[in-house]
Amino acid sequence: MENHEPLVSAEWLHANLRNPDIKVLDASWYMPLEHRNALEEYQVAHIPGAIFFDIDRISDPTSNLPHMLPSEEAFAAAISAIGIQNEDDVIVYDGKGLFSAARVWWMFRVFGHNKVWVLDGGLPQWYRSGYEVESTTPQHANLTLTAVSEAIENAYRGQLVAPATFKTKFRPQLVWSLDQIKQNMKDQTHQHIDARSKPRFDGVAPEPRQGIKSGHIPGSKCVPFTEMLDGSQMFLTEDELRKRILQESTSLDRPIVASCGTGVTACILVLGLHRIGKPDVPVYDGSWTEWATLPDTTIVTAASG
Repeated sequence: MENHEPLVSAEWLHANLRNPDIKVLDASWYMPLEHRNALEEYQVAHIPGAIFFDIDRISDPTSNLPHMLPSEEAFAAAISAIGIQNEDDVIVYDGKGLFSAARVWWMFRVFGHNKVWVLDGGLPQWYRSGYEVESTTPQHANLTLTAVSEAIENAYRGQLVAPATFKTKFRPQLVWSLDQIKQNMKDQTHQHIDARSKPRFDGVAPEPRQGIKSGHIPGSKCVPFTEMLDGSQMFLTEDELRKRILQESTSLDRPIVASCGTGVTACILVLGLHRIGKPDVPVYDGSWTEWATLPDTTIVTAASG
């Protein structure tokens, strides 16, 4: 599929749904306080043929941080287990409209697969367009998830049971570590934008995860991911996106790095930047959850300046 735009419409997906080279992923994931079960919702209703992609499961099991990127071998094994190959065009959506799907879009690109797009407006837009959905049994969904879990466990043990049908090519420039963020505070090579809400960024509203202080990383700017979307959770036009990003004194002529709470909504900023011709913006994978739980990091709040 030749398309430099990282989004596809519900109309396009509906027209191309039966193409055997197109694989659709339901990447729904919700914040802890929302008390929504993405897997149960998938079982009740999903786009026909969609496979459930669990970002908590397809992650690094050795990390104490939530859904950190898995190893190359583990990602290749997991994606092979769900039946996706390198020739496939991957379309990702979620149940909120545009939320966690951007994270999975970014994950595929980190591991070298550029044939990946996000469904603009997600499942809600699919419903609004009048298209049908299908359900599946818990047993069927769990079989896939069990295969993914086993593939990841085996990869981390160094026991690759079956050869991976999906090949990866890790692109380190798309993911940043804590050390790179610290180095950037000294060198200031990249503008650092944070996708969390302004109250969390300012330290006046609590973080959704217990025991984590709110505030922000020194030198970072607040560009809430919600500013990228309209009231229907669809992306703004390219012109509107540029205006929103420039409003926060962010220059599109200089490199940018993005972060958020746990590396999910930062990917919405990265997707938006990709749309307006600024591809390959890295994400700080540990994001605020890593930064705020370390004993030697500085936390800035509105009160502290």
